[in-house]
Amino acid sequence: MRGTTRDPGACGALEADGIEPWVGDPDRLGTLTPALESVTVACWLLGGAEGSPDGLAALHGPRLRAFCEAVVDTTVRGLVYEAAGTVPDALLAGGAEIAREAARTWEIPLRMLDVDPADRREWTEAADGAVRELLDPPR
Repeated sequence: MRGTTRDPGACGALEADGIEPWVGDPDRLGTLTPALESVTVACWLLGGAEGSPDGLAALHGPRLRAFCEAVVDTTVRGLVYEAAGTVPDALLAGGAEIAREAARTWEIPLRMLDVDPADRREWTEAADGAVRELLDPPR
């Protein structure tokens, strides 16, 4: 599993959890696309992102759309979109629609993660389930 962070200082915590760290910024998609090499499922887990209203709107709007367009030419074959969190509901709903549109347009299997991330146990189980469904779809 590869996880991204904007903060190089957070790499140690990711490694401690068994996650291969990648320093990248969703505001600069060029820093993320190399991390998609050999990735099967990409997760846009920014429901709890912090920032200015305009910055959050960009993350769940044009940045997400550009990311979805970029994954078409990669090994990514599934997308998980976090549609719950502290980001305003309207932005999350707009992001969910962008993810659905990408799934329809490019036939990318999609799972919505709509569990409150404040409940870490339930959120972790739901995220794990979403990724597993995409990795091993029902026959």
